[in-house]
Amino acid sequence: MDFEITETQQMVVDTVRTFVEKELVPHEAEVERTGEVRPELVEQIKQRAIDAGLYSANMPEELGGGGLDDLTLAMAERAFGYTCFALQYIVARPSNILRACQGDQIEKYLMPTIRGEKVECLAMSEPDAGSDLRAMACRAERKGDSYVINGTKHFISHADMADYVILFAATGEIETERGPRKLISSFLVDFDTPGVERVPGYNCVSNRGYHNLILNFDNAEVPAANLLGEEHKGFDVANEWLGSTRLQVASTCLGRADRALEVALDWAATREQFGQKIGKFQGVSFKLADMKLRLAEAELMTYKAAWKSAQGEMTDTDAAMAKISATEMLQFVSDEAIQILGGMGLMDELPLERIWRDARVDRIWDGTSEIQRHIVSRDMLRPLGV
Repeated sequence: MDFEITETQQMVVDTVRTFVEKELVPHEAEVERTGEVRPELVEQIKQRAIDAGLYSANMPEELGGGGLDDLTLAMAERAFGYTCFALQYIVARPSNILRACQGDQIEKYLMPTIRGEKVECLAMSEPDAGSDLRAMACRAERKGDSYVINGTKHFISHADMADYVILFAATGEIETERGPRKLISSFLVDFDTPGVERVPGYNCVSNRGYHNLILNFDNAEVPAANLLGEEHKGFDVANEWLGSTRLQVASTCLGRADRALEVALDWAATREQFGQKIGKFQGVSFKLADMKLRLAEAELMTYKAAWKSAQGEMTDTDAAMAKISATEMLQFVSDEAIQILGGMGLMDELPLERIWRDARVDRIWDGTSEIQRHIVSRDMLRPLGV
């Protein structure tokens, strides 16, 4: 792996960082206070991101996207991670699942999403399914040229701002040695489809302004043409997405840790106690050293996975280890930063308490730390017949 950052990569990082500091950071306090991002602000950020060439940076250049390779994209995600998620996600990096679009789906869903004319969300989680996707109860039954969908999804991020959902539902069942196993398919479902209902979700301590919703499907009829990928092959489609989204989470955590360390370092260099800067006390300086060490370790793990992804060589284990390393590092760094600032670290005049709160969800969504460890250990044991 080449550790030298190219001129192009540095230019991308600098462009994103400048955009974040100018267009996003000034609105953080409002989002934290209100728990909302005003619709007019959403449109303002989106248009300025499009003008800056940052919108859909992960999509192929030939489709109108930014065409960034996975390593450069990870660096950009890190720069976006400097601010709160409710603002940075508006500069959309559409789900890679949409690359499975075929035929009319390309012009109806993929291209408008890349151009910023439509916004997608994704629905896997269910109240009784959690990490066990094979236990999902939401079902799509084929009836002629349509599928009829019934069931409930929850924890559906930014569904309130989306035009359609990439829905995963059971379309069949087969018998295995371990009992029945659901067959899963994925669908593109417009929110104006009769029988589709969006209702407010739960109040979350993490990521204020970035809402989760509950989706109810009551005999919602979707054209068979809206099947994404092949019937019963929904997991094949999902696997194209899970690795990249875990890298996104890891990269974002690097950016949040950068900011937390920045605040702590500035405080240690300026705050005086007992007649000297607190950074001179070993109890503080060693914390700073450990924070930098953990951040550097997570950076290497994340960038290695992203580099391998750019070569088409990343494994599920690579993505899982990157997510574990970066999310657990951020929890450590944000907590230590607050400890260095003392009581001031928990006040909302500074971003540390937000970073600390927001970090908690990163070890849960897109696959919990336990799921990631299962992926890693399974990969280790399988060659030994276990």
